[in-house]
Amino acid sequence: MLPNLLFDFGGVIIDIDYARTPEAFRRLSRRGLAAEYSQASQAELFDLVETGRISPAEFRQGLRELYDLDATDAEIDAAWNALLLDVPAERLALIGELRRQGHATALLSNTNQLHIEEVNRRLAQQYGFKNGIADCLDRVFYSQEVGHRKPGEEIFHHALREMNWQPADTLFIEDSPQHIATARRLGLRVLHLAPPLTLTTALPAALRAFPSEYPEPLAPTPTA
Repeated sequence: MLPNLLFDFGGVIIDIDYARTPEAFRRLSRRGLAAEYSQASQAELFDLVETGRISPAEFRQGLRELYDLDATDAEIDAAWNALLLDVPAERLALIGELRRQGHATALLSNTNQLHIEEVNRRLAQQYGFKNGIADCLDRVFYSQEVGHRKPGEEIFHHALREMNWQPADTLFIEDSPQHIATARRLGLRVLHLAPPLTLTTALPAALRAFPSEYPEPLAPTPTA
């Protein structure tokens, strides 16, 4: 049986530069405060917007108060979206080929309405997608719609239940170590895309090794 493929979004399908958003907010802050937002951890305000517990308007106002921003809605949105980079065509092509081979696919992403809207706009402009990244996968699970976020177990349980997938038959592809740890604890197979690994370089090898127990892929040995 072909393994199910559960993809993270940022750092796996879309390139992300987490440093860009704190710096963008620092420039908008009257006191030069950088937003407490990174791959490893973030302030509670970001958890709230990523689980849909506050609206974009409440999020913007919270940012103004927390970081003393003197900024319009458009300026705040631009700073928040600054971390979003490109979706390389070869990654979409790989996912499409794997679906044609018969792999079931889903997305499991910590995200929010503002990022979803911006990424969907770019994908429509660049690739003609009508429904954003959902056009490339069988299902998408966004934290802000589910009401839970990684690394909590609840969002994993939700996705597996909705897809009717067994953990041992599912390969989770992710770049954040804390999310990998939860997936392992729940019995999923994992592919940790730690730099310099990318989806197109690492996923084919992981699939060739499946379903045997395989170690996480090692970074290429530096050459002199």
